[in-house]
Amino acid sequence: MFKSISKTLFTGLITLLPVVLTIYFLYWLAVSSENVMGSVLRWMLPQATYFPGFGMIAGLVVVFVVGLLMKAILMRQLFAFGERILYRLPLFKTVYRAMRDLFDFFTPKKEGLGQVVAVTYNGMEMIGFITQTDQQRLPESFREQDKVLVYLPMSYMIGGFTLFIPSEHVRPINMSMEEAMRFALTAGITGKNSD
Repeated sequence: MFKSISKTLFTGLITLLPVVLTIYFLYWLAVSSENVMGSVLRWMLPQATYFPGFGMIAGLVVVFVVGLLMKAILMRQLFAFGERILYRLPLFKTVYRAMRDLFDFFTPKKEGLGQVVAVTYNGMEMIGFITQTDQQRLPESFREQDKVLVYLPMSYMIGGFTLFIPSEHVRPINMSMEEAMRFALTAGITGKNSD
């Protein structure tokens, strides 16, 4: 009887946890935006014009405007200049560069970067993501070997392996990065979405 109850509780927890964490993350984002932008707006505007939620709306507008500005070459150059300064700050550069590289990986900009692939090893296939195709950005000892850098995520964990794999053992597969990451992290339990 206790085994059945604990199994039911575990099933309920597994069902609700992703929903609760997603809602909490969105709530935290909205509250943080309201707190930061709201305090700025209350300082800039008369008290009568401010209403609850105005800071969150302003935050969305700021994000949208920054996105628009980043389409201009001049703004991208100014941003790159600012980044070069940040990369010189001792502690900040380590954290910022890691976060920047992570977000760049999930933002498809370059051909082949982040491409979903199947890696063949001893007759088995693993889902991976190409992280680097430019030979000049690889360590010198791995250049000119016809290898690509592939990230292999581990199921149910945040982590994985980054391996230099010969190109003949890698083949592209028809999955989006989101589908492939979800499929790999859940050990295939979610399946591949049809939408």
